[in-house]
Amino acid sequence: MEEKKVLLSVKDLVVKFRVRGRVLTAIRGISLDIYENESIAIVGESGSGKSVFTKTFAGMLDSNGFIDQGTLLYNDPTLADTTVTLTPGARQLMQGTLSRLNDISRYELGAATYQQILELEAEKKRRISLTGEEKEGIEKELNELKFVRTNLFNEKQTYDPRKEKDKIKAAAAKLKEYDAQIKALENKEAEIEKAKKAEYEKDTAFVEQFNKEMSALKAKYEQEIKGEISEETKKRNEILGKEIRLSVGRYSLAKRIKLTHALLVALKKAMQLGVDLSDETQLNQVFSTVVFRVKYLDETPNTLHGMGMLDLSKVKYAEDWEQIRGKRIATVFQDPMTSLNPIITIGKQISSIIIRHQGCSEVEARARAIEMMRKVGIPKPEARYDDYPFQYSGGMRQRIVIAIALSCQPKILICDEPTTALDVTIQAQILRLIKDLQKEFGYTIVFITHDLGVVANIADRVAVLYAGQIVEVGTVEEVFYDPRHPYTWALLSSMPQLAERNTKLFSITGTPPSLYNSIVGDPFAPRNPYCMKIDTLEDPPMFKVTDTHYAKTWLLDPRAPKVEKPEIIQGIHEKLMKTYNL
Repeated sequence: MEEKKVLLSVKDLVVKFRVRGRVLTAIRGISLDIYENESIAIVGESGSGKSVFTKTFAGMLDSNGFIDQGTLLYNDPTLADTTVTLTPGARQLMQGTLSRLNDISRYELGAATYQQILELEAEKKRRISLTGEEKEGIEKELNELKFVRTNLFNEKQTYDPRKEKDKIKAAAAKLKEYDAQIKALENKEAEIEKAKKAEYEKDTAFVEQFNKEMSALKAKYEQEIKGEISEETKKRNEILGKEIRLSVGRYSLAKRIKLTHALLVALKKAMQLGVDLSDETQLNQVFSTVVFRVKYLDETPNTLHGMGMLDLSKVKYAEDWEQIRGKRIATVFQDPMTSLNPIITIGKQISSIIIRHQGCSEVEARARAIEMMRKVGIPKPEARYDDYPFQYSGGMRQRIVIAIALSCQPKILICDEPTTALDVTIQAQILRLIKDLQKEFGYTIVFITHDLGVVANIADRVAVLYAGQIVEVGTVEEVFYDPRHPYTWALLSSMPQLAERNTKLFSITGTPPSLYNSIVGDPFAPRNPYCMKIDTLEDPPMFKVTDTHYAKTWLLDPRAPKVEKPEIIQGIHEKLMKTYNL
């Protein structure tokens, strides 16, 4: 494959949602590199995690959603390149930061002893409190009870008080029973810990030994952290101080001071634990608990220059998302009427985005908006600039949504099923428009769809999602003409274009697994007609087919029996050519 620049690197991404006292895992360990100027399609059934996946790097997760683990490294020099001015106030703050860094670096001298103190405290905690497994078991049982109670309560609200009094009475009694069980479980943890603490206090020999060892370790630690740090550490701290200034430089003065303090607290904790701050990965992780790190590169007498290590999974502040969302990563949604404000003119909706992100005058923004309207195929844009959304057809409104998304020339354009609400003729026009504008603006397309016909028209690569995992990824030719995962076979078999006269349309039996529960084995196993015993026991690894083609199925294991793909998708290229009279 031709060497391409990785624009966004997703590693081991896990996304969860809190739903009525339970946790749903929507994305389960996705790893994927997205390249500059490519078109990649994300396909799968509804609920497979397509939209959630792209929302993570657009900063648009719902309030109950969170990234549990993983990284989203965004390689955009425009955002990453950072220069801050060294005013007298900034120099004074940096000097105070350096002094504080040299002071807390003494904790590194006693890191080994501090680890021993923590181990000793952990041993005591194990004796007087619940183990992780015990705690997890009680919490799981409690969440299940609360979930069942909530469902029953909601069901009770639907009963008719005049006709279903018996049902209401029975539900009320059951709710009381659930409340008692929940209260008993909540008390159980405290009771177990109380009993363990009493047992610990009876073991006087252990208590005396613990107190003796802890006193000795603390005395040794206090002595160690009074030592002097090396010149090498002082030089490292000078760089760290500059990186702190670079990392907080884009915020207001009050926030810079607050974040500087938070970074010093995070660095102190890392030094106490003996974290190797000369290791780039570990240093990035320490910074990311507060703000993404900007690596120091060089300086002039009045400025500092660095390069940001932008991990979108760690972005916390609205100011940062304002620099990313819309400006560098934009989204086109499937229904233009929900994307456009019905009481604001079309032109104003485009120009306001340009003014906000590019800081130009209203006159210049109007000119740019009209030019963008012309590029997306709006006839007589000067005359239609002051029209309202209701005066446009569905296809024209979608063109305006695309114009808004591209008005700041983003690097990534997420298209979330943008043609679903349009008829077939307009769909083809919108797809052609998105591809034509890609040549002019040079953006990367991430196209979410369940329509494989659309994929063939727009994608260079395809990633197939099932139950929050990528099960197959490859070029569009590889996934269409040489698919390897049974789920991909099923999706392709479901294409209406392959159906023959007087035959039933193919449909995938069963339903996707519940993402509330941990999944054992291959999540597609219950629906897979080629399921083997291993599929029900172990999750398959990602097998390599070619340098660009991977599939997550045990059928690719050398020990697996040879299975031919379904007859309906054999010779799929010829069948599609015949369907479209090509």
